[in-house]
Amino acid sequence: MSATISPERRAEAPSISANVRGYAERVRGGDMGALPAVFGLVVLCTVFALLRPSFLTAGNFANLLTQGAAVTVIAMGLVFVLLLGEIDLSAGFASGVCASILAILLTNQGLPWYVAVAAAILAGVVIGATLGSIVTKLGIPSFVVTLAAFLAFQGLVLLLIKGGTIIAIRDETILAVANKNLPPALGWALLAAGVVAYAGLQLLRARKRIGRGLTSDPISLIAVRVGALALLGGVAVYFLNVERSRNAAVVSLAGMPIVVPVILVLLLIWTFVLRRTAFGRHLYAVGGNAEAARRAGINVDRMKISAFVICSSMAAVGGIIAASRASSVDPNTGGSNVLLYAVGAAVIGGTSLFGGKGRVLDAILGGTVVAVIENGMGLMGYSSGVKFMVTGSVLLLAAGVDALSRKRAAATGLR
Repeated sequence: MSATISPERRAEAPSISANVRGYAERVRGGDMGALPAVFGLVVLCTVFALLRPSFLTAGNFANLLTQGAAVTVIAMGLVFVLLLGEIDLSAGFASGVCASILAILLTNQGLPWYVAVAAAILAGVVIGATLGSIVTKLGIPSFVVTLAAFLAFQGLVLLLIKGGTIIAIRDETILAVANKNLPPALGWALLAAGVVAYAGLQLLRARKRIGRGLTSDPISLIAVRVGALALLGGVAVYFLNVERSRNAAVVSLAGMPIVVPVILVLLLIWTFVLRRTAFGRHLYAVGGNAEAARRAGINVDRMKISAFVICSSMAAVGGIIAASRASSVDPNTGGSNVLLYAVGAAVIGGTSLFGGKGRVLDAILGGTVVAVIENGMGLMGYSSGVKFMVTGSVLLLAAGVDALSRKRAAATGLR
């Protein structure tokens, strides 16, 4: 016999207007979330579209997604470390080390792609475990440890690929990750599956909350969310399915880049880990107050080591994507502005440098902002110097918004 909930226990679902008012109150209280990143992204896209109409072409849209893919993936891993109030300055060259291992095993040793990928990711796990253990067991600040690793890994890349040697990657599977597209029909199928799955999860969550006598989002709000996802996803898939080749008879460039669903799968996995598992709840607890978390029985050292392992493992995946896009590995792989852009992407997207606040989605939003700046200013003919200055200014602005938001939240009692 099924249990029933009395009218007294059943909570009334708030209306859409009530949800909007609640969100506005949270924003006024300092909980900005990803709002600054979304607003900045809209402004940047509008400005570049007006100044350079070619910015909105299907070809440039696809290029934008692949251009920022490696940095975005590395930033996704950095979110886990930043949630703890730590930093990993070695993530860029860690991706270079893992990409070098991949290239050596593929090209020099002739091993299958799956063996090389597994070895590269395993190298990331070892790197993360080593860095995390040094930080937790020896008590050395993560800034110092990872700065030392930054220098050491830069030298290790040179040793692995023997100085200035460029190792070409010829494996078709690896090259396809950042250079090939899905069939257009498959892109629509993935979108439909994603929208249906999202709608199902939202309805299931609402049903569970109602069954427990808790407030839940109204069906109308769920419908708006699902509709927005379907609309935005539909527009993106439509543009990506436009033929971008000048001679489609020779080679077709229609379809969603393969790297896009790869990033979306990583987003789903890590979002589930952070929001639906005890590990994720413990990570936020440690980032919010490590001493209180320790007294609550959470193994703080284990959480920190795990965060560094995830960060370096994602750096390895980012290195694989970067090697795929460049079709080679060289001494600069993972160097130059990769680390700066990755940290900037996480912070610009809304992840706090002070710990305790952030989502994996923030890395994607911030990575998109960085890619839009790089791409749009490139189309306008600006030099690298100007790009660096603008990106640095956006990063400083994002960090400033984060600091002010925390002060506002503390003053209003939200933290």
